[in-house]
Amino acid sequence: MHRNLVKSALLAGAALTVLAACGTGGGTAGEGPGGGTKAAAPAPAKKAGKPAVDGLPGMPPVLDPKDVYAADRPNRLSPVVKDFPSRVYVPNTESDTVSVIDPKTYEVIETIRVGHQPQHVVPSWDMKTLWVNNDRGNTLTPIDPRTGKAGKEVSVHDPYNLYFTPNGKYAVVMASLDRELVFRDAHTMKRIRTEPVSCYGVNHADFSPDGRYFIVSCEFSGELLKVDTARMEVVGQQRLPFKGAMPQDVKISPDGKRFYVADMMADGMWIVDGDSFGKPGFLYTGKGCHGLYIGRDSREMYVSNRGEGTVSVFDFHENALTKKWRLPQGGSPDMGGVSADGKVLWLSGRYNSEVYAIDTRTGAQLARIKVGRGPHGLAVYPQPGRYSLGHTGIFR
Repeated sequence: MHRNLVKSALLAGAALTVLAACGTGGGTAGEGPGGGTKAAAPAPAKKAGKPAVDGLPGMPPVLDPKDVYAADRPNRLSPVVKDFPSRVYVPNTESDTVSVIDPKTYEVIETIRVGHQPQHVVPSWDMKTLWVNNDRGNTLTPIDPRTGKAGKEVSVHDPYNLYFTPNGKYAVVMASLDRELVFRDAHTMKRIRTEPVSCYGVNHADFSPDGRYFIVSCEFSGELLKVDTARMEVVGQQRLPFKGAMPQDVKISPDGKRFYVADMMADGMWIVDGDSFGKPGFLYTGKGCHGLYIGRDSREMYVSNRGEGTVSVFDFHENALTKKWRLPQGGSPDMGGVSADGKVLWLSGRYNSEVYAIDTRTGAQLARIKVGRGPHGLAVYPQPGRYSLGHTGIFR
């Protein structure tokens, strides 16, 4: 009863927004003296305009200041990944394996043995490697997405989840049990800096449009962190206004003005202004709200409600939930991603040892595929985009 009253109160609050300022610059070409057959003096070069978004040094320029996902359009594959075979990589946490699914046949074509308790399969910043996060095994297993073959494990302590700074310089390990954010070399995984945190269960994140900060969820203490990317330091922290909150996945809105944070105990999404990092708004979606995935047109976000076997669809233009899809025979939809063409949403069934393929146009279930025990952060690969920020595939 108490939770329902809190939800009702939260639903009445409006989501926070912040104005995104864009700067432009330019120069006026001068005119040379006229007369006779004398050639006119060349016009001086125009002054370079300021970028629309003043990004983190070394970060690729933002393509569209009004849409951070502008590079993620259907089938717009980078030359780096365009020849990779299309696969779905499913880490089975309780089986210590990765099931590899052919999305054309909906069949498991290979099972790869990895380290203990694999949690997520994460594309590297340069998109050339898939990293399997073996949390309790304290290792990362590299998979070559061109061949599908696993390489030699790399020693990394408590890699529950993995992200990459937008300039490709560092990997950020979400060391959940160690209560640390560990910044490592993005290629060698050598430890560069460790940032201890006072919250419990750091697990998911997403970056601001300029890449200068990122928001992190702390699952077991119901808190959010704001982290300065260049300084590699926590600069803000807040506790969510719900008793027993358990924040999960984090995604930024296409316009970059809001962060959405799934909460499996509050049964909905917190809506946070990342710049001001003030008190969040809330939107109820369904029991066990868990994973957040952006559609290829940047209009819709798919929200997995693990506790009730549904997917809610949030429309950014309407700022509202517009649909809810229910899995036949129920299920436990968790983490996943969207196909390269945007037509299929892939989600792991955490407690059912299965994977769901869902038609993003109709919400119809296309397939239920048996995999190992405890499937979690599956990666659909390859996907459109210029570079990866980590998790199961956040591309810019």
